[in-house]
Amino acid sequence: MKRSSISIASLAALAAGAAHAQSSVTLYGIVDAGVEYVNHASADGGAARLVSGGKNTSRFGMRGVEELGGGLKAIFQLESGINVANGQLDDGPNALFDRRATVGLKHKTYGQVILGRTFTTTYDYMLPFDPMAYAPNYSWATSSTATGGRKDGLFSRSSNAVRYDGEFSGFKIGAMYGFGNVPGSMKTSSKYDFGLGYASGSFAVVATFDRQNGANDSITPADTTNYIQGIHAGASYDFGAAKVMAGYRNYRRTFNTLAETLRSDMYWFGGSYDFAPDFTLYAAVYHQDIKGANDGDPTLLSLRANYSLSKRTTLYLSGGYAFARNDQNVSLSRDLTGAADTQAGVTAGVQHRF
Repeated sequence: MKRSSISIASLAALAAGAAHAQSSVTLYGIVDAGVEYVNHASADGGAARLVSGGKNTSRFGMRGVEELGGGLKAIFQLESGINVANGQLDDGPNALFDRRATVGLKHKTYGQVILGRTFTTTYDYMLPFDPMAYAPNYSWATSSTATGGRKDGLFSRSSNAVRYDGEFSGFKIGAMYGFGNVPGSMKTSSKYDFGLGYASGSFAVVATFDRQNGANDSITPADTTNYIQGIHAGASYDFGAAKVMAGYRNYRRTFNTLAETLRSDMYWFGGSYDFAPDFTLYAAVYHQDIKGANDGDPTLLSLRANYSLSKRTTLYLSGGYAFARNDQNVSLSRDLTGAADTQAGVTAGVQHRF
């Protein structure tokens, strides 16, 4: 009886261990900070400042998976941005897990479905086609320079979303729907997004379409937007040590009032070159063609050098030069407005991934 009891206990322990091995939770993140200098930061002149997330937005998160059998997994992910400069949450004091908060199911053949707050299909599909990988210092792929108050940006994140992603023989298909959660109206504040991609060997291409419907019945604050629409396309070719890529965005924003429709086209082109396993140079050109008034048509020239101290720690040096037409103010930043029709800047930073 004693030997039987020991055997049963051993089997129970092994079963518990096997079940535990089929589930996992991973803590991950990026800590990125640098020192930046820009000219024409204001009417008083240039500015030297410490910046958080010069290469990639600093963040921390958790992701988990549980094997359910038959090729099916339960998955979740929680992610929050952090401002290394002051230790606060990046998106505001009440924005815990504002970057991502999802739960869903993933099948090895049929793809995955997630629910919650997530990055959009367009955001994830276009990311590999930006040479600067959406770097705050300095990329305009997600948003322009705010010239004349015009950002005309990429549809990046959605709350109340259901998203599907699948890959089939070189093709990938994505779709997302964001509920407006407005009683009596499925359209108000709703969002949808579709993407199609194909990769074969060194070549890859994607195209996406998205629309964000306005909150037509909003009062505080008043929302006069009818809809915001984006069409994106990207292509890349990997030669080995060198890689080239290009992207395009068509932006359109209409209103419920007599206000003129806002339209623009954004183009970018660039690439990277590996001089050594631990040293890579990136370069890109971004140009926005704004239709109608405030025709600044800004352009950004961007350059970055990465030096890897290890697989997790990288030193980087980024430089940018932006200029606009018709005396319009321009900024290297996608969030700040400059004080002149040109701006130059340089950022030296360090990034650690865990």
